Amino acid sequence: MLAKHLALLLLLFWLTVPACADDPIFPPGSRVALVPPHGFVPGKAFPGFEDREKNSLILISEFPASAYADLERRVADEQLWRQGVTVENREPFAFAGGAGFLVTGRQEAGGVLFRRWILFGSAPDFAAIVSVQVPDTEKVPSDAAVRAALATIAVRVTAPVEEQLVGLPFTLHELAGFRVMRVVPGSAVLLTAGANEIFEVTEQPLLLVSVVRGAPGAQASERDRFARGLLAETPGIKEIRLVRSEPLRIGGQQGHEIVAEAKDIKTSSDVMVAQWLRFGGNGHLRVLGLARKDGWGETFARLRAVRDGIDLR
Repeated sequence: MLAKHLALLLLLFWLTVPACADDPIFPPGSRVALVPPHGFVPGKAFPGFEDREKNSLILISEFPASAYADLERRVADEQLWRQGVTVENREPFAFAGGAGFLVTGRQEAGGVLFRRWILFGSAPDFAAIVSVQVPDTEKVPSDAAVRAALATIAVRVTAPVEEQLVGLPFTLHELAGFRVMRVVPGSAVLLTAGANEIFEVTEQPLLLVSVVRGAPGAQASERDRFARGLLAETPGIKEIRLVRSEPLRIGGQQGHEIVAEAKDIKTSSDVMVAQWLRFGGNGHLRVLGLARKDGWGETFARLRAVRDGIDLR
């Protein structure tokens, strides 16, 4: 699942920045800060900054520290080319919170030619991409101003959980003993009922809450098939056997519930899975809970409590 999120984040290469003489600003939930230029404000729907008047953006994406070597080896050459970026230069680049390399070039999108600066950075605990996008017709910020802004990048070990949750398209009013383990900015949160920082359902219950925009499957006649298809793609489990699959109203909206038995893909231990989909006009909310089969009754009640305490923003 983390690999899927990594692939999605790698596709989000659009953004911008100059510099001013203030302290670096951390967008809500981000571990990366910089000094934005005049007119830039923290983005409301993504981790970064924007100047809507100039159609200019700065996007900040974070990855595990181990991802940097792969970014350095392949992304600048392969991924950027696939995204239509014409690379003009690649060079080492140091900033206040670490070091990395800067790729500059141009990219056409939606009939508009943009200047691009993409910084691949390595910090002690994670890797990051800071991507800057400015229409080629805009003379401000200049190349020098963008470089000066990127040089102000600062990092922190972690972002407060409260900040991370603010950027999600939903609110969690009830955690039912679960705690936040990971947040995918703007789309998902992974919760666990255990103390360990591991993604092992045989060790502790896991709960993923995510929103997918523009997804198919909202038609009533297709919801059962759509829900079963999503469940079948769930990583980490095998030999899935449905216990029930039925429509269910959730939060006043049309939804669908699946409860299933399965086996852990590593150990073949018996696990249980609950999946709830809540359909809207432009996508769906997915709540996916996994836990060991023993003790499932109590865990299932807690999963439902979290589900029923979710409000879409």
